[in-house]
Amino acid sequence: MTATRTKTAIVNVAGNPNTGKTSIFNRLTGRNLKVGNYPGVTVERIEGRVKSAGHEFIVCDVPGTYSLSARTSEEAVAVAAVAGIPPNTMPDVNVVVVDATQLSRNLYLALQTLETGVPMVVALSMADMAARRQMRVDIAALQEILGVPVVAVNGVNGKGIDDLKVAIVTVLENPQRGRGRWRWTSDNAPLKADIEAVAAAIPAAWTHGEPQRREALARWALLSAAGSEEMEIVPTELRAAVNERHQLAQRDGRDLDLELIETRYRWIDDHIPHVLELAAPKKRRTEKLDAIMLHPVGGFALFLLIMGVVFQSLFSWADPAIAVVEHGMAWLAMGIEAVVPASLFQDFLVDGIVAGVGSVLVFLPQILLLFFFIGLMEDSGYMARVAFLMDRIMRSMGLHGRAFVPMLSGFACAVPAILATRTLERKRDRYLTMMVVPLMTCSARLPVYTLIIAALFPPTRLWGVAPVQGLLMVGMYLFSVIVALAVAAVLSRTVFKGIDMPLILEMPPYRRPHMHSVVRMMWMRSSMFLREAGGVILVCTIVLWGLLSFPRNPSLETDYDALQRLATRELQGEAHDTRLAELKEQREGEVFRRSYGARMGMAIEPILAPLGFDWKIGIGIIGAFAAREVFVSTLGVVYGVGSEVDESSATLRQKIQRETRADGSPLYTPMVGLSLMIFFALACQCMSTLAAVYRETQTWRWPVFLMVYMTVLAWVASFAVYQGGRALGFA
Repeated sequence: MTATRTKTAIVNVAGNPNTGKTSIFNRLTGRNLKVGNYPGVTVERIEGRVKSAGHEFIVCDVPGTYSLSARTSEEAVAVAAVAGIPPNTMPDVNVVVVDATQLSRNLYLALQTLETGVPMVVALSMADMAARRQMRVDIAALQEILGVPVVAVNGVNGKGIDDLKVAIVTVLENPQRGRGRWRWTSDNAPLKADIEAVAAAIPAAWTHGEPQRREALARWALLSAAGSEEMEIVPTELRAAVNERHQLAQRDGRDLDLELIETRYRWIDDHIPHVLELAAPKKRRTEKLDAIMLHPVGGFALFLLIMGVVFQSLFSWADPAIAVVEHGMAWLAMGIEAVVPASLFQDFLVDGIVAGVGSVLVFLPQILLLFFFIGLMEDSGYMARVAFLMDRIMRSMGLHGRAFVPMLSGFACAVPAILATRTLERKRDRYLTMMVVPLMTCSARLPVYTLIIAALFPPTRLWGVAPVQGLLMVGMYLFSVIVALAVAAVLSRTVFKGIDMPLILEMPPYRRPHMHSVVRMMWMRSSMFLREAGGVILVCTIVLWGLLSFPRNPSLETDYDALQRLATRELQGEAHDTRLAELKEQREGEVFRRSYGARMGMAIEPILAPLGFDWKIGIGIIGAFAAREVFVSTLGVVYGVGSEVDESSATLRQKIQRETRADGSPLYTPMVGLSLMIFFALACQCMSTLAAVYRETQTWRWPVFLMVYMTVLAWVASFAVYQGGRALGFA
């Protein structure tokens, strides 16, 4: 190899999905892992350092791909990593994991990898499973026809890992041992002309000084770069050359993709009988289970049951852990208040820093649980069945079948649901799902709904049977689902309009989940959230604290300090504590009503008035940007009840019921309450959600788009409800 070698060798572990690739990677690297992103994209890059036989090399876990023909962002990343397309470093060895139970299909990727010119080692997985199916792979024969080392490896128990390390070191020391015997050839003259034309447009930097790579990369580009939205690394000149050759082939009635593919499969068909022995086929356990799991009625019912368990875990099982986080933050805040004298600095520490850290950590239990269930479903092979079952329904709305799991998770919290969109292959599907997940009624909206329904809607029964309050709560959930699907249908045909790719799924065999891999994935993705989205949430919390705490009025502080000293001198015991609590609530209310946030609430009152809201509700909406449930405590401060109140506070409900406008009419009517709930159902009142979207897209473009479209949608819907209700004579 004439390309410049890095000081530490780069070894990629590539393979088809569900081949045990990640388990083998984990066994190779142990616990010495580093998580980041591939250059220029948001796809996760996981790597670890390995020492063996005096060599140290970096092993990278490449996203699963069926071929080097990129149709999704993960496949595009896999191509760039395996072939060493800039800005990726040229690898020294590619380890291709080949499933012994799916040998023909997996060898296609192995042949493409050999064509890149990078030395290769084959890790043969699932050999034990193949034996149980009465399939025998002749490893020596496979090694002979490929011309590269082939090692049988079991990622679950680690058998063969040491032999794989030896094979990698052997190829690092003598790269020619990994070059292989396969060479792509064809007698098709028009196809050769296509390849030569595209090869001329391959950037020189992509060859790494090896001119023979041009034709291999040209064949890849012809299969991958024609109209693909995922291949952002393809320069304009190369894409134009590819599109031109496809148009010429189409004009001549040629299937260019088939011509490129058939040479490899012809070779595989010719050689596979020499390495694979098959016994008489019999119905396997996977087929028996699929008869149940994929049944149009029974399978769907079982799926809803499983999703119900997942939803219940996110919605209620995480509560104890969330309570621990909240109590821990409250204990820390009280400790600071006990040590640091009452001052602006104390407020900053308690309401800025501690509250910000708490607003990040409070998501961890749900994120960990969600990725635990996703890991179980993916590792067991059930996730592919989920996508198959839901694809027909979701496809009609412009969504991918796998999008159902993140959307369902959105009922608990949008943040882990947005992180769960990583299970979708195409960037277009991930982004579209991210844009509609926040419309699902998350648990943070419940305190708002509970307060408004309890305060403004009497506990009567419709037709003497159905409780009105309960129907309203259920109605808000149904409303969110209907709107989310409708918005998805609109966005998929406008903003995210693209090629409607059919769902192509491999139904992997059912397997026992590898818990070590599941737990590792939970931790890595959660820690990445803390590092990247957590910082944005913390900064937003501090900024919001500043808006609601400034400007300070020295005379106001002096007056309340004097009143506190007077209470300390004249009162004792419970009376003293009660008086200090009252003064604290009054002081909070005064500071709050004079803050920049309050001024913003007053400034936007003309915009909110058509919805039935006044400036006090406007302050609540601004405060709720920290988290939707903060709307309740913000109203508590505005109405002088205190920031410790919750949705069950009878005092706050009474204050709301008695609040009047300047003309003496009630401010809060059932129509105002319904308008307010509609607004909260549709508005993006959650900085954590925006931070999560930024973390996943690595740009502020999509968080801003999400904020704008949801706010406009919320305003229009609330306006229609309130003004329509008034026009019909409802109070």
